[in-house]
Amino acid sequence: MRPFGERWRASYSCDPSASRGRLYPEAVSPTRSEFQRDRDRIIHSSAFRRLKHKTQVFVYHEGDHYRTRLTHSIEVSQIARALARSLGLDEDLAEALALSHDLGHTPFGHTGEDALQACMDRFGGFDHNAQTLRVVTRLERRYAEYDGLNLTWETLEGLVKHNGPLYDRAGRPTLRYATRGVPLAILEYNAQHDLRLNTRASGEAQAAAIADDIAYDAHDLDDGLRAGLFIIDDLRTVPFLEEILRDIDVRYPGLETSRRIHELSRRVITRFVEDAIAESDRRIAALGPTHPDEIRSAPHAVLSFSAAVREADASIKRFLYPHMYRHPDVMRVRQQADQIVRDLFRRFMDEPAAMPDEWRNDLPGDEPRLARRVADYIAGMTDGYAVLEHRRLFAATPDLR
Repeated sequence: MRPFGERWRASYSCDPSASRGRLYPEAVSPTRSEFQRDRDRIIHSSAFRRLKHKTQVFVYHEGDHYRTRLTHSIEVSQIARALARSLGLDEDLAEALALSHDLGHTPFGHTGEDALQACMDRFGGFDHNAQTLRVVTRLERRYAEYDGLNLTWETLEGLVKHNGPLYDRAGRPTLRYATRGVPLAILEYNAQHDLRLNTRASGEAQAAAIADDIAYDAHDLDDGLRAGLFIIDDLRTVPFLEEILRDIDVRYPGLETSRRIHELSRRVITRFVEDAIAESDRRIAALGPTHPDEIRSAPHAVLSFSAAVREADASIKRFLYPHMYRHPDVMRVRQQADQIVRDLFRRFMDEPAAMPDEWRNDLPGDEPRLARRVADYIAGMTDGYAVLEHRRLFAATPDLR
């Protein structure tokens, strides 16, 4: 019999007592597992707190009802823990990965990332996964003995590879990095702490990745409806959503709109989670893994949706792209946010002394490293702070409306 309070953990889960360790060795905690310590360090980091004021799609002035990177990360962690619990994976590692997966995102959502990528194109580009790794290994400066959070190998591996291996079996960068190559920040860290970039990540990391997709779909539908970018009847063009709406209307005829929206969101989450558990159970049974490395070396993701729900996921994203992400009101604000990021980048490249003391100390002498310093500074900004910095440095600042 397991000790009271100890969760069931399958043989293919990551065992915190068998972790591959940290870059800087530390004594074992008498009260927390290694993955619990990682989670706690992430929650107490400055970068995690700043997620409160970084937006997903809407900008910071839109109101308190829309998702921020922080609320999104918390929602992802809840779903990731549910998946991990059902599949016998380590819940704490899945939670740590879910809570930290967005730490490298810029202000102004994907708009900020696109703008910073364009600015950094000559200097190796900008990638939010690589930036997350920089945050947790270099940019967080809190501890006396090292930079970063000194997270376990398993957490760092999951952050870098949760969407799949970075190299194929022939040593070629995978599709996402086929054109530009694997980001330098990842390669530099990997040279001193090998994250096995040619394998998949753990089951826990795969759980966090699926949870991210589920949260995005359900909550972007919720935010888009509440913002008035589209109406419920527009969703009937998506068969998966039409079926759910029909069930809600039969069960609760005449239900007020706000409750219909919530019922839709919760049912999307439930169906996606239940499908992911069933399909992942099937794949685990077929693979028969007895060690986490067998999950990593599998020829395909072991945690996954069924084919039918993969299509439902794709159909929701196809709907959201024109109706939300490219809605004229959103695009207008995106253009303004893009201008703010590009203006700040050019100004700090031309005048590095305009950055705060901690960022202009020991400025690198060559342009590529200066550009990376500027990108680090801008990427860490909240939406509101980026606006304030622009107002400080420029005569006119877009009002993001």
